[in-house]
Amino acid sequence: MKKNQIILGDSIKEMKKIKDHSVDLIFADPPYNLQLKDTLYRPDQTTVEAVTQDWDKFNTYKEYDQFTNAWLSECKRILKKGGALWVIGSYHNILRVGSTIQDEGLWILNDIIWHKTNPMPNFRGTRFTNAHETLLWCTTSRDAKYTFNYQNLKELNEGKQMRSDWYIPICSGKERLREDNNQRSHPTQKPEALLYRILLASTNKGDVVLDPFSGSGTTAVVAKKLQRNFISIEKDKDYVELSKKRLGATKVLKEDVIELTKSRRDLPKVPFGELVEQGIIPPGAVLTDKKERFKATVSIDGTLKIKDLSGSIHQMGAKMQGLPSCNGWDFWHVKDRSKSILLDDIRSDYRNKKLN
Repeated sequence: MKKNQIILGDSIKEMKKIKDHSVDLIFADPPYNLQLKDTLYRPDQTTVEAVTQDWDKFNTYKEYDQFTNAWLSECKRILKKGGALWVIGSYHNILRVGSTIQDEGLWILNDIIWHKTNPMPNFRGTRFTNAHETLLWCTTSRDAKYTFNYQNLKELNEGKQMRSDWYIPICSGKERLREDNNQRSHPTQKPEALLYRILLASTNKGDVVLDPFSGSGTTAVVAKKLQRNFISIEKDKDYVELSKKRLGATKVLKEDVIELTKSRRDLPKVPFGELVEQGIIPPGAVLTDKKERFKATVSIDGTLKIKDLSGSIHQMGAKMQGLPSCNGWDFWHVKDRSKSILLDDIRSDYRNKKLN
């Protein structure tokens, strides 16, 4: 199937045309089966722009489950080994979708809570304001080696581990696509920031991204910006035209900003012992944790000693904290005059000098 195009057609029928194990990531924003029956009104009696289209209507749960099973079965077939599946939903459907994902033999890695920082109020005052949706991040099997650009997400989050609760506003202002009469062009348009984070997390430049329920084309737009290939499928011709118009106005980011910083797993290995024998951290040096609660002495073979205990930087970091494991590079520091330097920073500096 040709890449970088919006396909007009039924998602399941079109997915059947895609080769086995040929897609790196699938982002699925399927019908939520909201089961809305009555018109929603604001307190001033104006109509709420809700999802009332036929594509979100199913007669029974069984019918919805059959539909879900059909498209997820195709997802499993076309994903590369270790490929990523991201599915978004609400309380109306995500539990049923999650169950089918597990029945298909796919492996759920995380559930992500998308906190909407500007959610639509509950106008009737009969329930809590629905301020979040759930994303399921999955891969092809429990043992699969999947892409996770951990370090890049950490940098995106100001040096802190990216958590599973994402605070991102819903589409509004200039990003919200609207018709001439100011009505929303698509009722469930997802913010570009959400897809940006997903693609940054689970893909690399040149990967193939599939969106089987393309809607307003947000996945394709972000994929184009980030130099990922995309295949988008949409059954509504008006949405296809809308997406093509968006894509035409989308600029590809320059090469020098696309390349991701390599994660530590991809960099050349530098054992702690190499730093010791090179005199970067000489025998007899004292290492401490960040708060200087523990002090360890470096031995000639690179092990650390604390009283009658000895072991690697990882083993000793775990023992001191009473934990089953520890990344010693992120735990131990070297005291340098008035400041402490993290072992991993010392290793990075050594590695860069070595490579250059």
